[in-house]
Amino acid sequence: MNHTDASSLNEFTTRGLTSELENLLPVPSNETTCENWREIHHLVFHVANICFVVALVIPTTLTLHMIFLRGLLTIGCALFIVWATLYRCALDIMIWNSAFLIINLLHFLYLLYKKRPIKIEKELTGVYRRMFEPLRVPPELFKRLTGQFCNIQTLKKGQTYAAEDKTSVDDRLSILLKGKMKVSYRGHFLHNIYPCAFIDSPEFRSTQMNRGEKFQVTIVADDTCRFLCWSRERLTFFLESEPFLYEIFRYLIGKDITNKLYSLNDPTLNDKNAKRLERKPSLCSQISVMQMRNSMASSSDSEDGLQHFLRGTSTASSIRMPSPYMKASEKMKPIEEAVEDDVFEPESPVKSKVR
Repeated sequence: MNHTDASSLNEFTTRGLTSELENLLPVPSNETTCENWREIHHLVFHVANICFVVALVIPTTLTLHMIFLRGLLTIGCALFIVWATLYRCALDIMIWNSAFLIINLLHFLYLLYKKRPIKIEKELTGVYRRMFEPLRVPPELFKRLTGQFCNIQTLKKGQTYAAEDKTSVDDRLSILLKGKMKVSYRGHFLHNIYPCAFIDSPEFRSTQMNRGEKFQVTIVADDTCRFLCWSRERLTFFLESEPFLYEIFRYLIGKDITNKLYSLNDPTLNDKNAKRLERKPSLCSQISVMQMRNSMASSSDSEDGLQHFLRGTSTASSIRMPSPYMKASEKMKPIEEAVEDDVFEPESPVKSKVR
């Protein structure tokens, strides 16, 4: 009797565990599964999945690709939470999508913060658009460049920015923002400086290795001028930590020196014509301020020295040192133009017969 009671108790326990397991993990029958499909979920569920699909097919070539991706993922997660809470009553689905919603929302807000418009001071807008924006310098990097270790200064008409043989070139580097400045050497006019141009770029480049030199020209404000002025030492330190900006400054200073050399040959060059100058290779690697000034100072007559300097800087070839291997032989005769022009002409039958 006891044996019968024990066996019946074991059978009852086994059936109870089996039914519980079937409720938790339904085992498909041997027949075809999913014979009776459940009803279609609510429209909110499908809209959420559409958001996920659209987010994943956005092309990466789109400028705001990541912002659209995170925004659509955030909307999709929010719709899944609504569907799980109101129509499915599934706590696990709601919890997982809440976690996904928080992650995507934080990333979305971070991307929007990075794309926020950077406000540049009104006085610096022209400099940025004309000099730095064409070279793809981001506004935030330009703001870092102009937001520290520099200030905007004013010179009234007739005031001196640099005096010849008196002002040191080691202190600053400046860009003219407004007005016009005149550059002269021993009282002789050389050229003008217009807005969006460096004031002392030749001195900055030529004295990078040699410090303690003085300006060899006089720079005077021809109008009321405002200029952006950097501390040279701090600017150099900052550019060493920013290789991209360092290359940008090398290019801009080289181009500015080239424009100044052009304006030396044409003192009537105005601001409009200066804007139209084509981009030329920098001459700063071939000529220095010391060479420019010494070429003028070498002559006893300052006016003759100035003319000699203007002629000497008219072309880049005039400042190159002649090679000893390029010397012409004394016995060599110059090539006549007629002979040189006939090089590519077909031979006439008369000349061939004579030969």
